[in-house]
Amino acid sequence: MADCIRVPLLLLLICVFSSLPTRGQNNAMAKLALNADSPQKPAGGPGPAAERIPVAAAERNPGAGASPPRKRSAGWKLAEEGVCREDLTRLCPKHSWNNNLAVLECLQDRKEETEIAAECNHLLWNYKLNLTTDPKFESLAVEVCKTTISEMKECSTEELGKGYLVSCLVDHRGNISDYQCNQYITKMTSIVFSDYRLICGFMDKCREDINSLRCGSISTGEKDVHSQGEVIACLEKGLVREAEEQPGSHPIKDECKKSIMRVAELSSDDFHLDRYLYFSCREDRERFCEKTLAGEGRVYKCLFNHKFEEALTERCREALTTRQKLISQDYKVSYSLAKACKSDLRKYRCSADSNMPRAREARLSYLLLCLESAVHRGRVVSGECQGEMMDYRRMLMEDFSLSPEIVLQCRAEIESHCSGLHRKGRTLHCLMRVGRGDMGSIDPNCQRALQSLIQEADPGADYRIDRALNEACESVIQTACKHIRSGDPMILSCLMEHLYTEKMVEDCEHRLLELQYFIARDWKLDPILYKKCQGDAARLCHTHGWNETSEMMPPGAIFSCLYRHAYRSVDQGRRLLNGASEAGNRGLTLSRDCKVEVQRILHQRALDVRLDPELQRRCMTDLGKWCSEKMEAGQELECLQDHLEDLVSGCRDVVGNLTELESEDIQIEALLMQACEPIIQTFCHDVADNQINTGDLMECLVQNKHQKEMNEKCSVGVTHFQLIQIKDFRFSYKFKTACKEDVLKLCPNIKKKVDVVICLSTTVRNDTLQEAKEQRVNIKCRKQLRVEEVEMSEDIRLEPELYDSCKQDINRLCQNVAFGNAQVIECLKENKRQLTQRCHQRIFKLQEVEMVDPELDYQLMRVCKHMIRRFCTDSEGKNVLQCLKQNKNSELMDPKCKQMITKRQITQNTDYRLNPVLRKACKADIPKFCQPILNKAKADSELEGQVIACLKLKYADQRLSPDCEAQIQVILQESALDYRLDPQLQIHCTQEISRLCPEEAAAQEQTGQVEECLKVNLLKVKEEGCKKEVLNMLKESKADIFVDPVLHTACALDIKHQCAAIPPGRGRQMSCLMEALQDKRVRLQPECKKRLQDRIDMWSYAAKVAPAEGFSDLAMQVMTSPSKNYILAVIGGGVALLFVMGLLCGRFTKRLTQELKDR
Repeated sequence: MADCIRVPLLLLLICVFSSLPTRGQNNAMAKLALNADSPQKPAGGPGPAAERIPVAAAERNPGAGASPPRKRSAGWKLAEEGVCREDLTRLCPKHSWNNNLAVLECLQDRKEETEIAAECNHLLWNYKLNLTTDPKFESLAVEVCKTTISEMKECSTEELGKGYLVSCLVDHRGNISDYQCNQYITKMTSIVFSDYRLICGFMDKCREDINSLRCGSISTGEKDVHSQGEVIACLEKGLVREAEEQPGSHPIKDECKKSIMRVAELSSDDFHLDRYLYFSCREDRERFCEKTLAGEGRVYKCLFNHKFEEALTERCREALTTRQKLISQDYKVSYSLAKACKSDLRKYRCSADSNMPRAREARLSYLLLCLESAVHRGRVVSGECQGEMMDYRRMLMEDFSLSPEIVLQCRAEIESHCSGLHRKGRTLHCLMRVGRGDMGSIDPNCQRALQSLIQEADPGADYRIDRALNEACESVIQTACKHIRSGDPMILSCLMEHLYTEKMVEDCEHRLLELQYFIARDWKLDPILYKKCQGDAARLCHTHGWNETSEMMPPGAIFSCLYRHAYRSVDQGRRLLNGASEAGNRGLTLSRDCKVEVQRILHQRALDVRLDPELQRRCMTDLGKWCSEKMEAGQELECLQDHLEDLVSGCRDVVGNLTELESEDIQIEALLMQACEPIIQTFCHDVADNQINTGDLMECLVQNKHQKEMNEKCSVGVTHFQLIQIKDFRFSYKFKTACKEDVLKLCPNIKKKVDVVICLSTTVRNDTLQEAKEQRVNIKCRKQLRVEEVEMSEDIRLEPELYDSCKQDINRLCQNVAFGNAQVIECLKENKRQLTQRCHQRIFKLQEVEMVDPELDYQLMRVCKHMIRRFCTDSEGKNVLQCLKQNKNSELMDPKCKQMITKRQITQNTDYRLNPVLRKACKADIPKFCQPILNKAKADSELEGQVIACLKLKYADQRLSPDCEAQIQVILQESALDYRLDPQLQIHCTQEISRLCPEEAAAQEQTGQVEECLKVNLLKVKEEGCKKEVLNMLKESKADIFVDPVLHTACALDIKHQCAAIPPGRGRQMSCLMEALQDKRVRLQPECKKRLQDRIDMWSYAAKVAPAEGFSDLAMQVMTSPSKNYILAVIGGGVALLFVMGLLCGRFTKRLTQELKDR
């Protein structure tokens, strides 16, 4: 029998802890008690015989302590011996005196501080030794275990008479099913475990190690022979120190190691058998486990559960820790675990090789990994076994010292950062915090040891395994996750969802992130992800079993593989595998369930950069360089995104990929989602539930960014994401998807989104202007391009070149104006004359684009949104402003919109280039009549209305083309009602208006009252430039009565009656009214008559003050004069008179001779 415990008739001695046999016990126990009471009286008892036995002889022959057998009376009692009478009376109850085993139990289980006489000790030792050599006990074992022995091949072949049979039964007691035999074997252990020398072969195998470790003398009498469990405990501690490679540790021989572990295993069912632990924890057992029945390891487990109680004695805690360390080296040292998982270990081939000392398969970690792998693969593991595994997984998480690798590899980190925190898993979490980088660097070996321990304990499957996490997060779980069953793996996901929310507490936040840091580095440690994705991982990423790793595909790379297949399709640019068809590559996509889990993990990782292993590895330097200042939780990624251009290449790629992914699925940005929850529920709930591969949710948030329900955090978050998007067109998922092919074809090597938008917009505009047969930019891209252009117009920061050009002006002129809603851009427009040249040029270009395409005018579209729906539903986008201008004076027009339209009209009238309709209508007239002004103009700067003023004068001269004349007529009509629409008038007459017409200007009524005031007070105008502008207004009013709104209003009825048949324009209706005024037969309205007379006086004064500057002006004055016919007649008569005089009188000049001509 290989490596049996050669304890002669040992099994019969294993019962010392049993109580006195009572009337109800079985016959076997009664016979045992009888045989125990009737062995030979030990010669080593009291008297000279005992003293005469040499110590050395006793060591050489265990039987030497007894004299040769001699007859004695049946029923000899230990209590009758005088050497033990005093101790017996003092320590043992009287009713136990009649039973030798009860007396033996009482005396050897005495309290530690209680001493018994040396002679009594010696008597008891020899008595136990004689028990082991008495053949009666082997005969009794054969009788009681007859059936078991016949069934157990290992024991049936043992030779009788040497005590090997009983040793074999002890060795295989776990396989004994017969009740009487089992009871017989179970209750007869304490004697042999009270002294290591009674264990067959133990002394021979461990003698050298005992001496080397100084665990005590082997000689009888040098130590208390009944407490030699301390020697075994010393050897066990030496074994632990060796495993942990502690300083001064001694290498123990393999055969002694195996003997030590076997002793620990045999004592695993009843804590009485571990004599050192029994004596160390006797009082604690009464305090904490009083009602726990002995046997099957129950007392051990109870004490383990109370290991960190404050009331537990330190000596007991130390003994329990040593036992746990032995269990971690060999699971069979735990009786309950070995028994509960025996069939499962065999079923899933996790059994240990018993021929190897401390074989790898015997380690607790191997058992846990093997059975956890079966569970995660969906195999059936008994509930009892899973319960035991749960207990020991929790044990590993509570006390780091139970993992030799942690003690060995993390010694420096523990001493530096985590000393004194060993209880309740605090040291382990401290090491995790060091591993995260929160407390300095960590040794790679320590990091690996931590990762291995997390896999062994597998707290991701049940948060309760991690006691520190459980205690820290209990309140959060009760409030935020109470709808989830206790112990469900989804608890951790629930906690992550509430990270950085009001429900989260600080301690829970720290413990959670510390654990998630390691779970994130091995996809298998998230049980839900593993369950849903193990098939996809095996198919696409070539993974192995749960507890197996591959150098080609390490655990951290598996999730990256899954992510690539979850978010990348052929349409999105992922290349086909060599030789594979697109249909074949469809098989490379993830299942729906796995894709959902990958998305969940990505949401969690976005909360903290340390939860993304690749990001942390590549961006460690940049995090320290750009984001070293204390930041709010979860903002490290935002910091990296803000410094994207400054990051090193590897980090920039990782951050870019994450940002690109966020644009596709903004729910990954968990903090933003938390802040925007009210907006999502109110405005975007229809797109929030279907997020993968759409990008609609972010688009919805951008569109509703300025709703009154929007909170500041959400608005800032959305704006930040918009600002990040401008750095690379790929960061805008919908834009990238719609325009990727066009960008590669038309705008190669352009990366920034703004530049890409400009490139594509320019292409679209050129194709439109050239009336190309086919647009080079596809329809989907053109639609998305419009969305991007509108979004960019909302915030000046979304146009980096404009923002950089105007940053100084913004700080100077618009420092109190908030970004967003195009408010800063509007502020710059209003202060246009005070801008620096660079900013002024940029704003002018922006206005030029907005006037061509009013839909890009964010403020106009926002303020006039409802008016556009009311008046301009049938208008094209480019005609929206024109439509609004036409309906500006409608009674239904919103005042705010009307004010905004006026602002845009003022802007248009500053430069013809800002009025695309006028520019098109007058493209021939402008260079013809206003070229000198164009020659003096500077690029990208307004002409301050000079070109339009030039065209107005030509309109008065009736020299414009019909299309241009129609547009100038509209401008004249509009500016006649509101002086602010005439830039030249506003430039030259601002002071005069303030002095002469303050009330009219303050009223801001667009009825032409300010212009009328200036006309009436023309004689009082001092500024020459203003006087000239007023005179021009008078001149323009002569050309068309509609240009003079006050006169037109006064004479509206007369025009209807007297001039109805005369078309407006070219001064025709004005001439009609003048003729009616001179015709005494026509009676005009008094107000009209008065206004006409005033106009005649003004024109007369104007003619005196502003004589014609050239022949053309003179001719125009004559043609527009009411006395035109008279003047023309006089001029004609003068010319005719000169002609007649020339005919009659000949030459006035002297005729030259031919000679003079030829000279």
